[in-house]
Amino acid sequence: ITRMHFQWDWLCLGVLIINSVTAEIENEESLDTDVEVEDFDKQSQEADVDRDKSSLEVVYQTPKPTGEVYFTETFDGEFAGWVLSKTKKEDTDDNLAKYDGKWEVEGLKENTVPGDRGLVLKSVAKHHAISAMLTKAFIFDDKPLIVQYEVNFQEGIDCGGAYIKLLSSSDDLNLEYFYDKTPYTIMFGPDKCGEDYKLHFIFRHKNPKTGEYDEKHAKRPDVDLKKFYLDKKTHLYTLVLKPDDTFEMLIDQTVVSKGSLLEDMVPPVNPPKEIEDPSEKKPDDWDERPKIPDPNAVKPDDWDEDEPSKIEDPDAVKPEGWLDDEPQYVPDPNAKKPKDWDEEMDGEWEAPQISNPKCEAAPGCGQWVRPMKNNPKYKGKWKAPMIENPNYQGIWSPQKIPNPDYFEDLHPFKMTTVSAIGLELWSMTSDIYFDNFIICSEKEVADRWAADGWGLKKLVASANEPGMFRQLVTAAEDHPWLWVLYILTLALPVGLGVLFCWPTKKTDEDIDFKKTDIPKSITKGELKQEREELEDDEIELEEEKDNEDTAED
Repeated sequence: ITRMHFQWDWLCLGVLIINSVTAEIENEESLDTDVEVEDFDKQSQEADVDRDKSSLEVVYQTPKPTGEVYFTETFDGEFAGWVLSKTKKEDTDDNLAKYDGKWEVEGLKENTVPGDRGLVLKSVAKHHAISAMLTKAFIFDDKPLIVQYEVNFQEGIDCGGAYIKLLSSSDDLNLEYFYDKTPYTIMFGPDKCGEDYKLHFIFRHKNPKTGEYDEKHAKRPDVDLKKFYLDKKTHLYTLVLKPDDTFEMLIDQTVVSKGSLLEDMVPPVNPPKEIEDPSEKKPDDWDERPKIPDPNAVKPDDWDEDEPSKIEDPDAVKPEGWLDDEPQYVPDPNAKKPKDWDEEMDGEWEAPQISNPKCEAAPGCGQWVRPMKNNPKYKGKWKAPMIENPNYQGIWSPQKIPNPDYFEDLHPFKMTTVSAIGLELWSMTSDIYFDNFIICSEKEVADRWAADGWGLKKLVASANEPGMFRQLVTAAEDHPWLWVLYILTLALPVGLGVLFCWPTKKTDEDIDFKKTDIPKSITKGELKQEREELEDDEIELEEEKDNEDTAED
């Protein structure tokens, strides 16, 4: 029974280890935190076709919009409509102010889809600016705004962005003069510098009282975004703004952040109704100290503030063998003056100092000094103990007054009309790939567009992914402790096989036990002899009993 328990314990341990390894691989393939997955429509699901096909079997066709759109761009045909900026950044050195970063239209470096091309940022440490007019302006009225495009950080990303700007409509908008201060309505997309991974959603809100614009930033997503910047795969970025003043940000059709334009922006769209009175000042006699030194306390007479915190240890004894006459360092006897040493220019040459070799075997060299120890008489500077402040009035704060700048915008969705799209970027990494821009109002249109473009890229990338063994090795490179689980997992079947299947060695006890179970044949003579022996034993017992009774009498 004990043996069976031992074997079952091993079996349970094996199941737990295998589950741990499987869970780790699944975690590597999913987001590090829970996200809400959108229910895709049937059109989007058509992209998830037979994954066993090779990337060479994919037949690419340039995506075409299936409904009303405000802008689309695939970069597959003639590169037209895009305008390179000819201006400079303000308040920047002339050598850096130019928007002279290079752009190219080309295919992906890895997981290439034949016939598919994108816009690629090519320069390092340069300002880039390129823009295009929308097919028709988007007016924020009663239709949602959906902005969607693809990004691939083909070389990873050190410091740089891949966000877009939706430029505000105006009579003087000139794309040749597009730069960092060109008014925009929405900025959206990934951005990274150092270990700070961001997904921007910023909109410029117009103050209805002053007419001035303020930037409102969406709160940071709770999802770990790191893998989207480093895996060198094409990812789909989507922003959805709805007329009910809500928003969603998606990566690869998975919601990573959502909220309300009224409640989840920083700073808030609407200012507070009341503010602290700026003209009010704290009274000079206002006491904010919760505790004060006891005014009645007196320093004790035996309190000596002059006692040092450390004193020489009077009980210390110089170690035997201490070399008082030997210095700790001596000139290096093997050092030689350099041939080019000029004593007039460099001064008198001295050999460099090295540790005295005679001190290595001794407890110490040079003048011996008693070690220091804590002074038992030390008390430090005397301070009166603290007591509750009888005059404590609390932390002062000015009174609240109505905010003269207060306003209430109940529908911040109604933003400034958008008439152009632009990329205004700086990057320390080249080869950032952009593709398949679309601006529309219908989710079905955006999903169909994604299926025909990003869906095929995802299919090709999946077909080219390494097998299970390579994934296990990659996971272990990120988490070295997984090697222990792998070894245990491989050794476990062998161990279980030995425990359950290997023939066990018979012990002497087992042999003796089995011998007693073997029936023996008994002859009539042997049976008669055993009966006579039993009768003799009974006679002897009766005689012993009679002798005991006689002795008692």
